[in-house]
Amino acid sequence: MAAPRRARVERVTKETAVTVQVNIDGTGKTSVKTGLSFIDHLVTSIGKHAMIDITLNGKSNDSIVHHLAEDVAIALAQSIDKALGDRERIARFGYALIPMDEALAYVSIDLVKRQYQKVELKLTRDSIEGVPREDLEHFATSLVQNLNGCTHIIVHYGDNNHHKIEAALKAFAVALRMATSIDSRRKGVPSTKGAM
Repeated sequence: MAAPRRARVERVTKETAVTVQVNIDGTGKTSVKTGLSFIDHLVTSIGKHAMIDITLNGKSNDSIVHHLAEDVAIALAQSIDKALGDRERIARFGYALIPMDEALAYVSIDLVKRQYQKVELKLTRDSIEGVPREDLEHFATSLVQNLNGCTHIIVHYGDNNHHKIEAALKAFAVALRMATSIDSRRKGVPSTKGAM
């Protein structure tokens, strides 16, 4: 029987304190408390649609939104990376095309352990649900930068900025669920090199 794909990461700095526990083979059960309601909502959406159990507590020590959003994303991504271990038997690739009302986003993921990311959210408002646009953009970029893979997140179109970023992160979650799924026919890592 395979080892449970679970991990815990603690990220404590002078700016923030973030603790995350994940179970990749969960049911999407989440408990997220950062003090930033919209960030909580986005992380909860990731857990729900990736079917990853997430327990995340984040606290700002300096009251700067940018630092907290960044560290929540870093800790979440690092915990997923850690839980994946050597990545044996995973599907490796995942993709999704997700609508949210008038917005449409697509994501493609390769969990190859070669970091590359392209993020185009096409946000236009200065602030969405009380979080500055640049901090939401940085949250998404920090998340995929620390996942240890190749990820493309593209908002194709949309008018409502809330819908655009939520569609993007739901697409990320669905693609991640596909990429992390276990392929019962596979032995070892999914690479012709024999290593990820």
